[in-house]
Amino acid sequence: MEIHLHNTQSGVKERFEPLRPGEVSIYVCGPTVYDLVHIGNALPAVAFDVLVRLLRLAYPKVKYVRNITDVDDKINAAAAHAGRPIGELAATYAEEYRQDIAALGVAEPDVEPRATEHIAEIIRMIEALIERGNAYAAGAAARDEPRNGGETGIHVLFHVPSDPAYGTLCKRSLDEMRDGARVEVAPYKKDPKDFVLWKPSSADLPGWESPWGRGRPGWHIECSAMIRAHLGAVIDIHGGGSDLAFPHHENESAQSRCVNDGAASVRYWMHNGMLTLGAAKMSKSLGNIVTIRELLANHDGETLRYALLSGHYRQSLVWNDALLAQAQASVDALYQALRDGCDAATSSAYAQASADAFPATVLDALCDDLNTPKALAALHGLARDINRAEDRAQADALRSQLLAGGWLLGLLSKPAAEHFHGDSTNASVDAARVESLIEQRAAARAARDFARADAIRAELAQLNVELEDTREGTRWRLVRNG
Repeated sequence: MEIHLHNTQSGVKERFEPLRPGEVSIYVCGPTVYDLVHIGNALPAVAFDVLVRLLRLAYPKVKYVRNITDVDDKINAAAAHAGRPIGELAATYAEEYRQDIAALGVAEPDVEPRATEHIAEIIRMIEALIERGNAYAAGAAARDEPRNGGETGIHVLFHVPSDPAYGTLCKRSLDEMRDGARVEVAPYKKDPKDFVLWKPSSADLPGWESPWGRGRPGWHIECSAMIRAHLGAVIDIHGGGSDLAFPHHENESAQSRCVNDGAASVRYWMHNGMLTLGAAKMSKSLGNIVTIRELLANHDGETLRYALLSGHYRQSLVWNDALLAQAQASVDALYQALRDGCDAATSSAYAQASADAFPATVLDALCDDLNTPKALAALHGLARDINRAEDRAQADALRSQLLAGGWLLGLLSKPAAEHFHGDSTNASVDAARVESLIEQRAAARAARDFARADAIRAELAQLNVELEDTREGTRWRLVRNG
C-alpha cells in the first residue's frame, strides 16, 4: 500500500516513506487550554485521526504524539480573569478538550505530553542553542534587578539571522517576514525577528528555576522539546493547522534544525486548512467561533465529524447550517444501508483488521493525500450497491465493506438502531411507547381510520419521532432539534 502526502516543505505531493522501515513517528500540535475549544480546533484532531488509522494499516508500529500547551500567557490571562489558579484552569480545559473530541470519534494519541512536564528538556535545548551561537541571553547584567512587577530573570531569544535556512518551510525570505505575529518586538532583541525561548516570571505567574533566573518557556520551544523527548531528533510527520505554519512551525523547524547541526527535524510537514464562518477564519481572537460543546447540544458527534471530513483537509471549509444539514442526511443514508441486515453491527469490529479487509475505493482515496471527500463518496457508492443488491448474501458482503470503510473514516461507530432511536441508556423518548403508538397507527390505517392515524403521527412528531413507511413496515427515528 503506497501512501502519498502533500509536504508543505517541498510544496508537492510525495510518496511517504518512514525514516525507519516499519515504524512511523507523527506529532500534531494540540490546543492551548484556556477555554472550551471551537469546532475549528477539531479539524486537525479529526483529519490526523484518519491519517493515523490509515498509517496503522500500512505499518506495524506507529507512535502518535499530540501535545497539550498548558503554560502560555493566554492561560495566565484567562485564569486571572476567572479568579482561578492557573494550573487548575489549564487542567480543567485540557479534560474538556479530550471529552469534546472524543465525542467526535477521535482516538487518544499514544502520548499526550504537557509542556509543564518538560521544563528540564526545554532548558537543555535552550542551552544547546546558546552553545551553538543560535540563541542569546538578553540583559544578563540586569538579572537580579526586579522589574515588570517583580520579574528578576532574563530573556533568552533565538537569533533568526543565525539560521541560513530560516523561512524555507513557509517560503519566506527574511526581508519578506513581518515582525510580530506572536513574536514580541522589544529593545533587547538583536534583530526584530528574534523570538523568545525563555522569559522571566513574576511571583504571580508560573515559573521554574533556570540558568537565566525564574521564568517560563516561550511557545515555540515547548513543541520542539516535547518532540525530541518522545520521538527523537528526526520525525516522519509533523501536522497542524495552516495558521501555525508561520511563525510557530517555522520557528520549531529552525530551533530543532540548529540543535541537529543543520539536519532537518521533520521529513513531512502537513497542514490542514481553516474553518470559516462567512469570509473570516474561525478564531477566538476574532470572536467568531462556535464551540464543539455548543454544537454537540444539537448535533450528533458523527454528524460533526462527517462535516469536517466533507472537505479536503488542506482546503478551507465554510461552516454553516447547510453543511450540517447535508452531513446529517449523509450519515443517515449510510446508517440506513445498514439498517435491514446489520442493525447491531458497528465499524469498531474492524479496528484490528488487516488492509485486505477494507474496500479498495476507500483505501485508494485516503492513500492519495487523505482525500476524504472521495472516500466518503466511495462509502455512499457501497450504500447504493447495498440498496440495489439482488440477494441477502450480496447485501451482507457489501455491508461488511461499508462498515470497514466507515472505521477508516471514524464513522458508523454505533448500531444503526441506536443512531435512529437514540442511546437507550440516555434516551429522551420511551422506545416501547413509540413502538406501541406505531402499532396503534397501523391498526387505525388498516381500519381506514386515517384521522386517528394522522393524530398518532402528530403525537409522535411532538416527541421528535419521525416515521418512514416502507414495504417492510414502519420505521422510526429520533430527530434532534438542530
